[in-house]
Amino acid sequence: MTGKTEQTAVAEALGYEQARDELIEVVRRLEAGGTSLEESLALWERGEELAKVCRRWLDGARARLDAALAEEEQGEADDGEQQAVEH
Repeated sequence: MTGKTEQTAVAEALGYEQARDELIEVVRRLEAGGTSLEESLALWERGEELAKVCRRWLDGARARLDAALAEEEQGEADDGEQQAVEH
């Protein structure tokens, strides 16, 4: 594997909180300045990878919430239909 591919694989294996915390640190380092152009580019690339990981986790969480809400709504609709049939 190349270095970049390994970095991406490691980033994707992170949990949301780990990726978020590392992203915060990357942003802090970039904002502080004092890094070479090469270091800044590497930090920016890492930050992009971490942001994608966070976005995937958040999108997954949103999908799970949407599915749970749809299931709940379907259950309520089924309950309403059942009550209407019983009366």
